[in-house]
Amino acid sequence: MIEVTPKAVSRIRQMLEESKEPAMRLGVVGGGCSGLSYKFKFDTTPRSKDKVIEVEGVRLFVDPKSFEYLDGLTLDFQESVLEHAFVFHNPNATESCGCGKSFGI
Repeated sequence: MIEVTPKAVSRIRQMLEESKEPAMRLGVVGGGCSGLSYKFKFDTTPRSKDKVIEVEGVRLFVDPKSFEYLDGLTLDFQESVLEHAFVFHNPNATESCGCGKSFGI
């Protein structure tokens, strides 16, 4: 299961409205300081084996391979004077880089 906080839902909703796209795809790709990186992109329809996560009308698609690494994830969004960013709290990660955008298993 992936939990999406109200702040993250609000920011994703804003991004979808601005782009006029119906959904976001959340995934994992190779690369980054720690070996794996989180990836967001706009998408229109889920693939046949995707997990579809819907929270307050916001839809996220996650492919099965990425879901293995993201199961248990809490996706948050934080705003400060210096930064506005998604924050990934991933219990599967054994290490992460300073920017919080990549992780290792």
